[in-house]
Amino acid sequence: MSIAATERAAILCVDDEPIILMALKQELRSAFGGQFDYETARDAETALEMINELAAEQIEIVLVISDWLMPGIKGDEFLLQARARCPGTCAIMVTGQADDQSLAELRRQMPDVVVIRKPWSADALRNAVQQCLDCHPGRGE
Repeated sequence: MSIAATERAAILCVDDEPIILMALKQELRSAFGGQFDYETARDAETALEMINELAAEQIEIVLVISDWLMPGIKGDEFLLQARARCPGTCAIMVTGQADDQSLAELRRQMPDVVVIRKPWSADALRNAVQQCLDCHPGRGE
């Protein structure tokens, strides 16, 4: 089942590297077309503000994709804060920096988080996004 045509839904990508954000957005558009709005933020603080703004506009955030290592709030803490604001939101952590112990702790707190290692492939990203959407009723195709 997919999101109703009258509802707006967004995927929020958060990474401090503009080239990574551009690549994520491009790959998501290629895989999922106009099914979602694709929003980006270069740090967690800005992303949390965007979550509030999107909620005020009644745009559902169906997925948050976050880098691990960012200035200010790290990706794991950001995902926990994002989930607190949007309890049903899917989460993907994209990292080249996180150690296994840190990822295990994140998975303990968010068992459904999907982790993708950098550099990722387009197939890995598409499969992870589809896996997240399929696990949440009303969001997959």
